[in-house]
Amino acid sequence: MTHQTRIAVVTGSNRGLGYAISRKLSQIGIHVVLTSRNETDGLAAKQQLSSEGLDVSYHPLDVTSNTSVAEFTHWLQQTYGRVDILVNNAGINPTVKPEESSLLTVELETMQTTFDTNVLAVLRISQALIPLMKVNNYGRIVNVSTEMASLSTISDDYYPLAPSYRISKIGVNGLTALLAKELQGDNILVNAYSPGWMKTEMGGENAPFTAEEGAETAVYLATLPDGGAQGQFFAEMRKFGGPIQLQW
Repeated sequence: MTHQTRIAVVTGSNRGLGYAISRKLSQIGIHVVLTSRNETDGLAAKQQLSSEGLDVSYHPLDVTSNTSVAEFTHWLQQTYGRVDILVNNAGINPTVKPEESSLLTVELETMQTTFDTNVLAVLRISQALIPLMKVNNYGRIVNVSTEMASLSTISDDYYPLAPSYRISKIGVNGLTALLAKELQGDNILVNAYSPGWMKTEMGGENAPFTAEEGAETAVYLATLPDGGAQGQFFAEMRKFGGPIQLQW
């Protein structure tokens, strides 16, 4: 790794979409810091990618914990002195619970936990790492969202109601737009995207696409040129054959 090598942090990258994003970023010469709550799983993912000749490292991270985020940020500062890319991939989806079929039955505790993990944790790690982006006046933040969170289409889409997941991702979209507005002029580009329905632990085996396909837009947004898209919501690239913006 040289001084010019970009440093990327991908949350929840020991499996599924986060793992696929990490692999793709590494394959184009970016040094990726894999993270996960479970250290054993994270180290196994790191070993697999390293065995493929890819330039990755690993550090445990629980994005819902102030202490864990502070320790992780200190380690990044001491090890690299900066961060260039942050992919906020870690998240939960309790849609399989029967009570998630209606706002009248959804458990508020589940909604709170989902919001804490999918929204507040994104803000927590972003607050921690943006100062390390400002060191070199460069940053790319990619927030994983879903088309299910588009307020423009939510009233007539065909997806399940999934109130906890949907509302949390609406929060992610709002956070993306506001953070992008605040960072105008800092060369830190913040965007969200929907990876679509993929064959992951969350998506299940019936999904029509792979995590590798779902990772394509994340890589595009993580490597935007200066002056690129800011505060936008993108679809998965496989659906349209290229980067297409969605309506909020």
